[in-house]
Amino acid sequence: MIDGRTQLIGLLGWPVEHSLSPAMHNAVFDALGMNWRYVALPVAPGAAAAAVRGLGPLGFRGANVTRPHKIGVVRGVDRLGDEARALGAVNTVYLGRGEEGERLLVGENTDAQGFIDPLIRGGFDPRGEIVTVIGAGGAARAAVYGLLQAGARQITVLGRTLRRVEHVVRDLDQGEGRLRALPLTDETLVSSTTRSALLVHATPVGMRPAPEGSVWPDRVPFPRDTLAYDLVYVPRRTKLLRQARAAGAPCLGGLDMLVSQGARAFELWAGRDAPIDVMRRACEAALGRVDR
Repeated sequence: MIDGRTQLIGLLGWPVEHSLSPAMHNAVFDALGMNWRYVALPVAPGAAAAAVRGLGPLGFRGANVTRPHKIGVVRGVDRLGDEARALGAVNTVYLGRGEEGERLLVGENTDAQGFIDPLIRGGFDPRGEIVTVIGAGGAARAAVYGLLQAGARQITVLGRTLRRVEHVVRDLDQGEGRLRALPLTDETLVSSTTRSALLVHATPVGMRPAPEGSVWPDRVPFPRDTLAYDLVYVPRRTKLLRQARAAGAPCLGGLDMLVSQGARAFELWAGRDAPIDVMRRACEAALGRVDR
């Protein structure tokens, strides 16, 4: 029950009714006996900075930020964390302290670490590995940044629009020659993936309402020694993951990243470890109602 002592966390986005985050975080609050609630806040395009500036006066402890506001929110926070600054986007806002103890709204991005954590838990260490990433949006940027920080040796970024992929490489390049951009074709995808220990898919292809889509060509067997990591989580078993499993390749799905980035956000708000198993079960229950 919400009362006068309830601490609030918001989700800023447009639309927000599809999000699993309220179910995930409210399950955590219930499990830990915290008088906190997570509420979805539909914020119209163009109003992100104003909305985030209102969180403090309204008594919110923090917020998540989703599309299309991850960039717009940057203008509304008092300070950016290291990952948010590197990616130019915010997905988590929390209350911090300034040098003189004043309260500050801090914008951070938990996507990169949320992407890396499932790999590490699954026994895959990116250090020294060759990787292929498909996509040029926010999820792809977070994946590339996380892989660079984790020590990947070479990352090939593929996309339908070469100019967008080149922007990702330009923005995240650390001057070490570890990134390259290529147009996405069947030939570049198969050639790059065959030489990679990890393929990351970070586009909407295969997402509902078109779950039978896949970037991987049907006529080519997926390389069995390459880990397939599809960031799509509805449906849970995307066509790309089914193609990889049919070839005997290891797989990771987008729910792993969703839960991990949410756990990082919870830790920023609450200052305590997140019960990842509780978060996963809540997401799986919510997905069970739509992923049929």
